[in-house]
Amino acid sequence: MNKIILIALFLLIGIQSNGQGKQQLFDFEFEQVTLNGVLNIPEEVTPKGIVLIVHGSGQTNAVAQNWYADVRNIMLKAGYGTYMWDKMGCGNSGGTFNYNQTVQNSASEVIAAINRLKEKKVPGSSDIGLWGVSRAGWINPIVINTYENIKFWISVSGVDDKENFPYLFEENLKINGVPPDSIAILSNELNQGYRITHSGKSFETYLSATPNLRKNDFLNRFNNGRAITKEGYYDYQKTFMEEKLDAETGLQVYIQDFETLLLNIKCPVLALFGETDKHVDWRKTKALYERTLGKTTALTITSFSDCNHNLFACETGGFYEFQDNGLPWKRCEGFLETMEGWLHDQE
Repeated sequence: MNKIILIALFLLIGIQSNGQGKQQLFDFEFEQVTLNGVLNIPEEVTPKGIVLIVHGSGQTNAVAQNWYADVRNIMLKAGYGTYMWDKMGCGNSGGTFNYNQTVQNSASEVIAAINRLKEKKVPGSSDIGLWGVSRAGWINPIVINTYENIKFWISVSGVDDKENFPYLFEENLKINGVPPDSIAILSNELNQGYRITHSGKSFETYLSATPNLRKNDFLNRFNNGRAITKEGYYDYQKTFMEEKLDAETGLQVYIQDFETLLLNIKCPVLALFGETDKHVDWRKTKALYERTLGKTTALTITSFSDCNHNLFACETGGFYEFQDNGLPWKRCEGFLETMEGWLHDQE
């Protein structure tokens, strides 16, 4: 209902590997569960480091479907190895997938992967870099603040500290031609729904406050046509009430004192944004990075026009644009090249 959307999934479709580098399966243990991953090492050269690919929200099938192949190949060309794995309960990883896994727990998972790479003395594991999209914009700063000597961080479509669904909702309503006054009504009901749920009020109170929201076509499609049930409401409410809401906006805060966390980062950072991002308010995140990372480390920010949240060329940036309009999965011009050039500069 209020968790960050399944935005990483679109980034993965239709990209084929160029077969660069030496590839092998590589597992590690996290919370007594074996997670299955894939390690790629440049051929004929010692890696300059290993870049961990940190996923966004949602389930994964990264190893079997060769996710992020173009991104990983660029890193191999720049002389870096890469390591990517499937979340619990996904692909060949053990355990059960938990959509509500906290970002703090996800960060601990990343650190477990780093420790295993170092324990096995994987070539390049003495220098660890992080790459991540969207939700990883919360995870990777925690890792950098917790684990010493991260070499660099590449942030793709990063986030601020708060829940972003209201932005996604409003922007997609605009794309769908919903009038401004109707958007205002729907957005207010969405916000009231958050506050009612978080305050422990009844399912009936929630229903009474959200009559227009529950009939909205976009939201119903986003929820796969499933109406919220009384049982589902109270099950979700138990965990939601444990989380912090921002008093002014009513939005869930994923990391308290996030600006302080960013100010503590000293490794170089490359931040990449699509200027037609209708999932996350990229301008807000850009400003956040500038007033934090811009003061404490070598920060490079690059944005790409006509480019969506997942760094594909687009027309509207809408959530269902590729599904509905059959657009080609074409990377934004300069996205891969910018990463390759920046990685060469880190030598």
